[in-house]
Amino acid sequence: MKKYNYFSHHILMGLVLTLAIVTSQLVHAQADDHHAAQLPLADIRLFTDIYARIKQEYVEEVDDKTLLEGAIRGMMSSLDPHSVYLSSDAFEELKIGTKGEFGGLGIEVGMENGLVRVIAPIEGTPADRAGVKAGDMIIKLDQTVVKGLTLNDAVKLMRGKRGSDILLTIMRDGEIAPLEITVTRDVITVNSVRSRVLEPGYGYLRISSFQAKTTRNVIDAIQKFNRPDKERLQGLVLDLRNNPGGVLTGAVGVSDVFLNDGQMIVYTKGRGSDGELSYKASTPDMMNNAPIVILINEGSASASEIVAGALQDHGRAIVMGKTSFGKGSVQTVLPLQANNGIKLTTSRYYTPDGHSIQAQGIEPDILVEEVVEQGAVDKSFRFVRESDLEGHLENNQSSENQSASEQPVVKKITVPADSDNDAVLDEALNVLKDLSQQQQLADSRTP
Repeated sequence: MKKYNYFSHHILMGLVLTLAIVTSQLVHAQADDHHAAQLPLADIRLFTDIYARIKQEYVEEVDDKTLLEGAIRGMMSSLDPHSVYLSSDAFEELKIGTKGEFGGLGIEVGMENGLVRVIAPIEGTPADRAGVKAGDMIIKLDQTVVKGLTLNDAVKLMRGKRGSDILLTIMRDGEIAPLEITVTRDVITVNSVRSRVLEPGYGYLRISSFQAKTTRNVIDAIQKFNRPDKERLQGLVLDLRNNPGGVLTGAVGVSDVFLNDGQMIVYTKGRGSDGELSYKASTPDMMNNAPIVILINEGSASASEIVAGALQDHGRAIVMGKTSFGKGSVQTVLPLQANNGIKLTTSRYYTPDGHSIQAQGIEPDILVEEVVEQGAVDKSFRFVRESDLEGHLENNQSSENQSASEQPVVKKITVPADSDNDAVLDEALNVLKDLSQQQQLADSRTP
């Protein structure tokens, strides 16, 4: 057995003591005089004892960097599912992802219980075409078992040369045995906004994620709908289903497109100096109050919920579909030394009427239930929502203040669960037409 290097142990103790002094000073500087927090020195001693035992007695020699990074990752993951340590590689991956162009498979992923969970496949990408679905749990990448990998390690394995194949072994709710899906890598250039005319005067706008260019793309789409050679837009279906979110500025910008100058979009509350922020619309409504129907489901998260909540609270849109994912927290990326960083949950966000949707979600005004017809194969699967994630933040509002998630559903409709035909969209168009006719009738009666 190798003897533990007690010189290294003394160095570690010195570093820990220095950390204790600096952190104690920081805590005391920020704490109230009557509630000055004390650094738990006994727990720090326990950490150093465990560290020393690992260095001395673990079956294989482990370097200090590996142990300390592991301790940091454990500390971050113990907070909530969205707070993570970012190595230099992971930090770079995060920046690439917000720009909308990168190489790989085309899926939004996260870690859950040591496995990679698919939040949503990005439309039109290799993963989407191969049949990967939201909620899938990836257990193997080619011959590499995912359990034990960091999310960044898994992402690295999924990326590769354009045209090369990767075999995903997936567990899917409702399937008895794991599925094997081969995906051919490609350069992923994501246009997060797609638009088309459903019928003359009625438009469809699909946002698959919120990126730096999303607001500009939405504005371009609205302007295209209202070209002089086309019938002016009388109503819009805004599809946010399976949209996992993205950058906050994208959600604020898109909300601004449909609200009027000065209307509240979202505000945040947190403990830090930047924890309390508010965002308001700064431009007129581009659609001149034409009716909007927003489609959401269990895969609509974060930035999607900001947009749906803002337009719902102001009565600007009818929200239709299923209760959304329920991610009502804000993550701030904080750069550290050596190009590392942390993504830390720093605040909760609230809709204009003061509702927190954390672990509850946005409730639709029109609830849609998809029913499998007799004799048909049930291809549906259970979505995992924020409240299902281990260690999620609880909603901090009392039940009497949670009208956003407890308001009565205006209407409930049932549609066939047919993956080949979008019956929900068909119903949304019908609702939109009714709203447009009601508005035209009201306008005609206005003196």
